[in-house]
Amino acid sequence: MRYAPFALALSLVVGVTGSMGVAKNPVSSDPRVEMLLKDGRAALAKGDVSAATDSFEAALAIDPASNATLLALADAARRDGLQGKAIHYYREVLSREPNNVVAISGEGGAMVEKGALEKARRNLARLEGLCGKTCAETAELSAAIARGPAPKVVSAQAVMPTEKVETN
Repeated sequence: MRYAPFALALSLVVGVTGSMGVAKNPVSSDPRVEMLLKDGRAALAKGDVSAATDSFEAALAIDPASNATLLALADAARRDGLQGKAIHYYREVLSREPNNVVAISGEGGAMVEKGALEKARRNLARLEGLCGKTCAETAELSAAIARGPAPKVVSAQAVMPTEKVETN
């Protein structure tokens, strides 16, 4: 009876320390995911965004907890001009790992591309607090903010005059 409080305290310590390993985000050890990510990155390097997205989505179906896959999907969405979708993927990674500098930088870059410079500056300030002004992600986002959003180009075919005949 006199060992009961000690046994209870010891069991709580063992239970809490044992559950800490379960709480971590697992790293994918599935070779299929790694192969699909490699194929997707190769397709993205060739400019085939559709094939890259297909590979990344297949990898996500195998391992839905993979932050690397979500980051790759975000990069593909940005290359396809879908900045809103890319921001969604970056925020999914940030909900799992709030201090992921790649996701913070990518989200800021997508915001710059959408024209939300003030939000991108907030991401830059957060990055500078996490890894300083010399880290690659900070430099990349800073350069993107300095460039500003890409100007919207309108082709002549998009603005066709309507044929309207008026009599005086």
